[in-house]
Amino acid sequence: MKMDRKWIALGLMTILLVLVAGCGKKPQPVTTPPPPVSSTPPPEVEPMPEAAPSDAVEQPPPLSAQEIEEDARRQGLLGDVFYDFDQYDLRPDARERLARNAEFMNDEQGYTFTIEGHCDERGTNEYNIALGHRRANAALEYLSSLGVTRNRFKTLSFGEERPFCTQSNEECWQLNRRARFVLTGTGG
Repeated sequence: MKMDRKWIALGLMTILLVLVAGCGKKPQPVTTPPPPVSSTPPPEVEPMPEAAPSDAVEQPPPLSAQEIEEDARRQGLLGDVFYDFDQYDLRPDARERLARNAEFMNDEQGYTFTIEGHCDERGTNEYNIALGHRRANAALEYLSSLGVTRNRFKTLSFGEERPFCTQSNEECWQLNRRARFVLTGTGG
């Protein structure tokens, strides 16, 4: 019986040890303190723009009058007309050029133009201003005879004041005796 008591005592101690070891303090979870409260409101988030439908085509910005004019000149749709010395009568090549200009102008009804009259450096300023007006008006009259609406134009003379070429020779003077077409407005 002494032996039984030893076994019983040993069993009770084992149970007691298991209970003591198993009943130890449970580890406390680590908690972080909450962030400090700010007195400024959080930044507003802008909503994302809605995506365009995949079949939508993005439109390029509209061209300026100057860009349209430059493009028309590159394509040969718009060009200057040239005159003989001290003349404002239209030469055959000027009539051909005006006919091509008229096609462009009739196809593009929304454009307005200024027709500038220019002269070479020979003659007085007053005489060249008057001759420049006659050249611009001669071009306008011919365009009008081809069906281009007159109220889309204004005429202006620069005489010899804005030369295309600055040398004093016949080749250069020929380039300065001209009626120049400037696209001044679009739309409408």
